[in-house]
Amino acid sequence: MPDETAAAVDAAIRSRRAVRAFRPDPVPAATVTTLLDLAAQAPSGSNMQPWRAYALAGAVRDRVCEAVVAAYLAGEEGEAAQPYYPDTFFEPYRGRRRAVGLGLYGLLGLGRDDKAGMQAQHARNFRFFDAPVGLIFTIDRRLAVGSWLDYGGFLQTLMLAARARGLDTCAQAAFAPYHAVLRRHLPIGADEHVVCGMALGYADASAPENRLVPERAGPDEFATLLGFPGPGRPDPDR
Repeated sequence: MPDETAAAVDAAIRSRRAVRAFRPDPVPAATVTTLLDLAAQAPSGSNMQPWRAYALAGAVRDRVCEAVVAAYLAGEEGEAAQPYYPDTFFEPYRGRRRAVGLGLYGLLGLGRDDKAGMQAQHARNFRFFDAPVGLIFTIDRRLAVGSWLDYGGFLQTLMLAARARGLDTCAQAAFAPYHAVLRRHLPIGADEHVVCGMALGYADASAPENRLVPERAGPDEFATLLGFPGPGRPDPDR
C-alpha cells in the first residue's frame, strides 16, 4: 500500500470520534448510498451480511425524532434486544466510562445534580444531535452473536468512509430500546431488532461538546506479543 494511501486511512481512523453537535448542512442521498455501499464491503461470517439500514432525512427524520423524544420523556423506554452494558461496572471499564461522562458534562457546564440538564442532553440523542441524516440499523432477530459481531465491522467501515469525505458520525446505542416506537414510524419488520442509530453530518466545530477527545489505551495496555524477536517481547518457549 503506498504511503499516501496508508496516511489517508490512518487519518480517517484517528480523526473519527463521536460527534454530539452537527451543522444543518444537508448530506445528499447519493452520498448516503455511497457510504452504505462501502460499509457493505465489511467482512461477515459466511458472507451473511446481517445489516439492514433505514436512512432518515427531512420531515421523516423530524417525525421519528419527535416520537422517540416524547417516548423518552414519558419514560416509555422498552428493552433492548441485547444488553449493551454489564449489570455492574468494574475496572478499568467503570473508570473509562466515568471519565467520558464527566468530560462531556463538564464541557457542557452540567453539574452532577443538574438532573434536568442531563435529561435534556440525553434527549438530544433522539434528535441525532441535530444531524441532517439519521440512520437506524436493525438485524434479523433469529441471528446469533456472530452476526452482532459482524455488525461492528459494518458500522466502523461506514464511519471511516464518512470521515474520508469530511463527514462526522455518532453511533447511538440509545435508540435500541425504542424499537416499538420506531416500528410505528418506519417499515421495520416484526423479525427485526434495532441494533443502534447513527447521526451523520458535518460537525459543529463551535460546540463545546465536540472538544471531547477521550483517551485511548495503547497496545502496551491491552496486547501481548508472543514470539517476536527483539527486546521486551516474551518468548513462550523459554
